[in-house]
Amino acid sequence: MLVIPRKPTNNLSTFHRTLASKRCRISSKAAATSFKPCFSHRIDVPCEEERYLRRASELKVQVKMLMEEAIRSLETVEPLELIDNLQRLGISHHFEDQIKNILNAIYNNKYYGKNYGTLKERNLYSTALEFRLLRQHGFRVSQEVFDCFKNEDDEFKASLGEDTKGLLQLYESSFLLTEEENTLDQARQFATIFLKKNLDQNFIIDENLSLLVRHALELPLHWSVPITNARWFIEAYERRSDMNPIMLELAKLDFNIVQAMHQEELKKVSRWWKRTGLSVKLPFVKDRVVETYVWSLGFIQPREYGYQRIMTAKIIGLMSTLDDIFDIYGTLEELQLFVDALQRWDIELIDQLPEYMQICYLAVYNFINEVAYDVLKEKGCIIIPYLRKSWIDYTRSIMQEAKWYHNGHTPSMDEYLNNASISSAGPAVLTQLFFVLRNPTQKEAADDLYKYHNIVLWPSMLTRLVDDIKTCSEEMQRGDVPKTIQCYKNETGANDKEAQEYSMFLIRETWKKLNGEPTVDSPFSQDFIRCSINMGRMSHYVYLHGDGLGVLHPGIKDRTIDLLFKPIE
Repeated sequence: MLVIPRKPTNNLSTFHRTLASKRCRISSKAAATSFKPCFSHRIDVPCEEERYLRRASELKVQVKMLMEEAIRSLETVEPLELIDNLQRLGISHHFEDQIKNILNAIYNNKYYGKNYGTLKERNLYSTALEFRLLRQHGFRVSQEVFDCFKNEDDEFKASLGEDTKGLLQLYESSFLLTEEENTLDQARQFATIFLKKNLDQNFIIDENLSLLVRHALELPLHWSVPITNARWFIEAYERRSDMNPIMLELAKLDFNIVQAMHQEELKKVSRWWKRTGLSVKLPFVKDRVVETYVWSLGFIQPREYGYQRIMTAKIIGLMSTLDDIFDIYGTLEELQLFVDALQRWDIELIDQLPEYMQICYLAVYNFINEVAYDVLKEKGCIIIPYLRKSWIDYTRSIMQEAKWYHNGHTPSMDEYLNNASISSAGPAVLTQLFFVLRNPTQKEAADDLYKYHNIVLWPSMLTRLVDDIKTCSEEMQRGDVPKTIQCYKNETGANDKEAQEYSMFLIRETWKKLNGEPTVDSPFSQDFIRCSINMGRMSHYVYLHGDGLGVLHPGIKDRTIDLLFKPIE
């Protein structure tokens, strides 16, 4: 149900003059890069034609035949390479049953019962690839499989440094480590040193392998979302001499089919954003329609979840607007009024808000009611109290940061991180996403969720830490609350380099905790768990080259165009 304020707003021109005369507390964030030239032009993707969809179906049948052949040759590395290629090409979701059958057969044959131990006779490449794929799919494989590659001093053998192909797989495998898995920690450090050395000294003759190494060192597979990597790998795979033309054709078709679907979803988000009027009536708010949608498509992968991607993009868009108000524009008194109005959940309080806040408050109020209505209609659950808590906790956390800024206070690391995991907006986004996924909504799971269960907390912490380390210098130049690096320097006396290294240490430690989070007996659905983990991964993608939400660098814009607007030929 839409609600309008009891009193009409003043003349719009007067409203804008009031905004223009008001002084922002931060020197204004740079405007986001515009995607209008791409977005306003309708791209005619050939996959919209029925014959292309039929062709994709034919190719899937042929790939399934390849997988049936692969399961008959488990003694070789070929089935593993087939699965790895399917995942990197972004088409493995079509073959989940076949992949599960192959990995089950491998695990039962080599890691179960009397057959365990035969791995010692295998090389680094196949052992590491097998370890990564099995762990990725939930199989319990011990880090001890790598002990045979160590010397008597419990260090990885120096001779392995010449095996770039094996080192690359060891490097990728090491990122699936959990707490206290020291061998995998060693593996990451060892592989990183030798991969960089082999690149710097031009030891890698194979050009394709060299590209894979550079790409992995920039961002490992386990920290990446498959859809954001698919185009890069498709283009790299096409240049390989061992390329399978059936898989390549399917990957290209599938990418274009999904891209066309994402364009239609993006249009719906854009139309909604225009209807809110927020970017028109609040000129200090950036238009981030494309950027917010990229976040949602990154961590909500199943293509049938279009509604969920659209709703999540709306959530992120509204939270971005609130972030601008709390970061850039509002006084402490005005911000407290907003928090109080949201907490009391009384539309009558809108008259007490400053004029520029009224439209934002109403947009949030109406959105919460819209989501609650949809869920009540579909699932019969009343969720307004839960949704309110998501927004209240978020606004309280960004209010705390505003107080720190206005008071010139640099918080301790504990103080900052306890608040930052909420101000990252991760918990607010994930808790609302939980209710709109196509799974039964159980009160026990919902209650665990709002105690900020680890499956929500760790990805949210990753989002904050990665954001801080990648955007810190730009945000501090504009004027902003101290970030992780400043808090650590202030608390310990560390220099910039030491603070950066500590922030990276925190990111790695958070990933260990997230990797160790049990999923089998979790109160949450596998879909929700995947979405949650992918949110952490998307932070690495969005902030890889800087602030991918506030200040778009050319590299970020190019990647977004490739992902959303440019079909593969």
